[in-house]
Amino acid sequence: MYSPEKIRNIAIIAHIDHGKTTLLDALLKQSNIFRENQQVRERMMDSYDQEQERGITIFAKHTSVYFDDFKINIIDTPGHADFSGEVERILGMVDSVLLLVDAQEGPMPQTRFVLSKSLKMGLKPIVVLNKIDRPHANPDRVLDETFDLFAELGATDEQLDFRYCYASGLSGFAIHHVQDVRKDMRPLFELITYAVHAPAGSLENPFLMHVSTIAYDDYVGRQACGKILEGVVRKGQSIIHIDEKGRENRATITRVEGHLGLEKVEMEEAGVGDIVILSGMPEITIGDTLCDPNKITRLPRIKLDEPTVSIDITVNNSPFVGKSGKHVTMNKIRDRLEREKRANISLRIEDQADQDNITVSGRGELHLAVLIEAMRREGYEFSLSKPRVITKEENGVKYEPIERVHIEVPQEYSGMVIEELSRRRGEMQLLDTDEHGITAIDFLIPTRGLMGYRNDFLTVTRGLGILTSVFEEFAPWRGTIPGRTRGVLISNGPGKTNGYACFNLQDRGVLFTEPGDEVYEGMIVGENSRDNDLVVNVTKGKQLTNVRASGSDENIILIPPRRFTLEQAIDYIQDDELIEVTPDAIRMRKRYLTENERKRPANK
Repeated sequence: MYSPEKIRNIAIIAHIDHGKTTLLDALLKQSNIFRENQQVRERMMDSYDQEQERGITIFAKHTSVYFDDFKINIIDTPGHADFSGEVERILGMVDSVLLLVDAQEGPMPQTRFVLSKSLKMGLKPIVVLNKIDRPHANPDRVLDETFDLFAELGATDEQLDFRYCYASGLSGFAIHHVQDVRKDMRPLFELITYAVHAPAGSLENPFLMHVSTIAYDDYVGRQACGKILEGVVRKGQSIIHIDEKGRENRATITRVEGHLGLEKVEMEEAGVGDIVILSGMPEITIGDTLCDPNKITRLPRIKLDEPTVSIDITVNNSPFVGKSGKHVTMNKIRDRLEREKRANISLRIEDQADQDNITVSGRGELHLAVLIEAMRREGYEFSLSKPRVITKEENGVKYEPIERVHIEVPQEYSGMVIEELSRRRGEMQLLDTDEHGITAIDFLIPTRGLMGYRNDFLTVTRGLGILTSVFEEFAPWRGTIPGRTRGVLISNGPGKTNGYACFNLQDRGVLFTEPGDEVYEGMIVGENSRDNDLVVNVTKGKQLTNVRASGSDENIILIPPRRFTLEQAIDYIQDDELIEVTPDAIRMRKRYLTENERKRPANK
């Protein structure tokens, strides 16, 4: 067991893609916790399959490394604004944060968000100017911008006097001054040991711990993870578990675990300041208090910012129901969401009165899409509505969530981007073009205005633009925002699509299906080139005759169909449309066809 004076607890926070997980790779590799011949992959902390595929961190993860005679507990946090609930939860477990800032890009919207949270909690950040070996890095300018951001966010004099260093996670070095020899990460380790204060609390006091995250083990069930605030905890110790309603339950600790590198290690005992995982409380949840029976103390609940976007989940009632999913009933879907609710408190999950509809609210479309993607991989099948923003009413005034959007695009595309965001009720806050012809634009825009825009943004900027957003505030309702400008092509009946029908429909718009795909009546099979919906026949075969005429069979050339990812489909649909999510397909369909649409002759 380490004495509190030799423990350092830090979290790594930064904007998405500024190199948190890569820097942590370098710290782990240089702390000599791996065997010489051990194979370790890149971004080794991103253990969840969706994290590896998307290239982002979704869940906060904890590791420990040893430097000289110190134990350093490090928490890797997500950089995407949608997972900011993970960041808010774990800031209470640490005594300082490493704020990573890209030495070329400088502070970004998410940098502002995570920094303001840590400053409000009284933490004194250490600034790491990362990626200084990039060709256009300008660490001096970025350091000035970071200082300005601290001042703007109301940092105290002590917080403004922050320590900083330069680093490259990819090349595996840290330096105190730009001209220093670029050798290894030792300068950063040294900075952590002397700039981060030791955890408060005493080994002599009765045991006390706040549960910040939940882990799950197949053998022992739910486990509580958090920092020990006072005293010592041992295997077999009797404790009091205080839940969210204030009920006190006696429990026995069956296992005490810590981390070493990527591995969980079992411990006999752990003391104040250490971050541990405890087993033995089956009903534990985030925000609960664990304490000694001789001194019962109830700690305040963990407060998180509210969700801004909600989506309705219903059973799949399309003709293809049950073809690929194992879990299709509302009871199965409800049980799965209840399990999620216990571990992921930044999601809000509510049953609706009609019992056939569950509303899931989160921080953004990506936040919801990660849950939905996880469910479909587990064999669940269901339908989704169009996401809608969560509004508030104060003194008779309707308020809606506003996001701060930061955009970087080549200068020639900036006009189109500004025009479209202004049309979506955005207010421009900043416009700046650098010597490389890259225009940086900041907008304040309603969350509604961003929905459905990311796909258009990538198209307009030819994939060269960067768009990031973070929740700013609730502000008065901005009025109507125009939705999708084009209608859809709807299948008029069941069957398999064929090349002849697809070829004839290409002039009508963009198809979402290719020959051989199964379709049904009411399924959306393409986007119309006009603003109205059109019922079409994608299964119509060529009329065959028993006379062969020369030249009658011309070659057909088909344009590849547009395929949607889950987030793109969530962005795309309108109020009268649904997404059908199954383990092997994502389809879109109309909620219903009106009588007029049914009577309308199919497009020939």
